Amino acid sequence: MKKFKIGLQLYSVRDDLKKDFEGTLQKIKKMGYDYVEFAGYYNRSAEEIKEILGRIGLEAMSVHQTYVALLEDEKATVDYIKALGVKYYAIPWMNIEKLTDPENYKNTIDEFKKAGKILKDAGIQFLYHNHDFEFTNKIGDKTAFDTLYEAVPSDLLETEIDTCWVRYAGYDPAAYIREYSGRAHVVHLKDFICKNFNMGPVYALIDSNGNDSEKPKSKDEVGFEFRPIGSGVQDIPSILEAAEEAGAEYLIVEQDLASTASPLECAKQSREYLKSLGQ
Repeated sequence: MKKFKIGLQLYSVRDDLKKDFEGTLQKIKKMGYDYVEFAGYYNRSAEEIKEILGRIGLEAMSVHQTYVALLEDEKATVDYIKALGVKYYAIPWMNIEKLTDPENYKNTIDEFKKAGKILKDAGIQFLYHNHDFEFTNKIGDKTAFDTLYEAVPSDLLETEIDTCWVRYAGYDPAAYIREYSGRAHVVHLKDFICKNFNMGPVYALIDSNGNDSEKPKSKDEVGFEFRPIGSGVQDIPSILEAAEEAGAEYLIVEQDLASTASPLECAKQSREYLKSLGQ
């Protein structure tokens, strides 16, 4: 199997970064991660972050950031991410109404195309990081996920398939990665345990005003908890095989919440498991 470029989504260790930004990044590098994906910049300039990463031996390959930033302040947003040196810009989250409500859908597609063109012109690839609702909600006879990627050209939008949410929604993540071969250069690895699948959101959904529109299902009802890679329900070897066949370059580890150990220890356990698979 090919050797993937292994990164960590820094949302996984967000509290540690707030307390000790540089020290946490040093620990991440020591674990064996060579790449990081940002979700917030901790009040630092792109130049400052890039200098710290270079000194440690890490590379920022992607960011999670709303596309609204591109539409509202294109120059400042593009200047920042170009100075950071990333190759990818991923939408981490979308209001469910914008992708599933017919009245909002056309405008959403237009916004995706505009944001994708801004990034393409800057030499950066636009990505969308899914949750489960894009698979459980349909537009006609197709999932909202598939409809989105049919509507936006591949040069303007690629996938960042979050394998946890695909599986939780009742689909095979390996099959979905293969389906988007050539358009799945970044894959999110995320593991979990679950008693009842596809029971609705296990996180709070946010409405257009930034308020909770639907409370998450209780832990007792769904039996859902995040786990380090290799210690949950996911068939990680099959996901890696599919990622290779699809032409993926980066595998990004993410664990939204740490429940069995500290966030840094969970990140380390995930990295050690991938090493055991030759990654």
